[in-house]
Amino acid sequence: MLADSWLLSVEATKVGDTVNPMSHLLWTDRPAGDRPVMIVAFEGWNDAADAATSAVDYLSEQFHAREFAQIDPEEFYDFTATRPNVRSLGGLRRTIDWPKNSFSWATPPDAPGGVILMRGVEPQLKWRSFCRQILQVSAQLDCSMVMTLGSLLADVAHTRPTPVFGNAYDQAVIEQFNLEQAHYEGPTGIVGVLHTECVSAQIDSASLWAAVPAYVPSAPSPKAALALVRRVSEVTHLTLESEGLMTAADEYEQEITALVGEDETTIDYVRHLEQQHDLNAGSIQSADDLVEEVERFLREQ
Repeated sequence: MLADSWLLSVEATKVGDTVNPMSHLLWTDRPAGDRPVMIVAFEGWNDAADAATSAVDYLSEQFHAREFAQIDPEEFYDFTATRPNVRSLGGLRRTIDWPKNSFSWATPPDAPGGVILMRGVEPQLKWRSFCRQILQVSAQLDCSMVMTLGSLLADVAHTRPTPVFGNAYDQAVIEQFNLEQAHYEGPTGIVGVLHTECVSAQIDSASLWAAVPAYVPSAPSPKAALALVRRVSEVTHLTLESEGLMTAADEYEQEITALVGEDETTIDYVRHLEQQHDLNAGSIQSADDLVEEVERFLREQ
């Protein structure tokens, strides 16, 4: 098995007849599809309330995705900042879990070409090289586009629909998926670098963001994850069962309402956010407003 995995890894580095020594991909399988979409989320800066990674986890579960490759973390992490975990396997046996960036493959009934799900951890080092590992997978499997998921803290109420907006650089992608033109300037995360590398490699890409209430930054938000999953379904035309996430989202809203009810200042703040939302005739924030929230969030970080 180790020999097979190594051979797959070496084979994956080939570009034409040239071997790329800079590849850090570890392949264990080679799925075959027809121009699949790659959906990507990272733990860390771009994942407020774990909404983006929770959405990818849910998609992976729904599609019964199977892992086929990983990025070797050795070159991309400061392990004093992102520490690996050691755990027991029973008796004297122990193992270390390193930061994991894995690629999984699924073939939903309404996407015979397949879907690739990439779940990772934002690295500290060599971001361009790291992103090129992702683009190697995209090139090897002839992906039609790369779609990233993200979530940010914003002035939104947990009792109202979760705002989600999307942006892209290419005008054809913007028109096809009803997205906004990406125009952000300022500090960025691994998602921003990945999209820049996609542009350089002439790979279509898009980014979807969900807004999470700023007054509950630490609580995982299945409501925001649900909003991202639904938007992914709209963009990719995939049929998704979301009952499990809906139940979790309802429970989340009830728990946050109970928590907010313990503090008068927060109660007033949430009422203000609800009024601001309702003044827009019941619609969610405009894309322009959310873009401003993203810019504010990234700069403050």
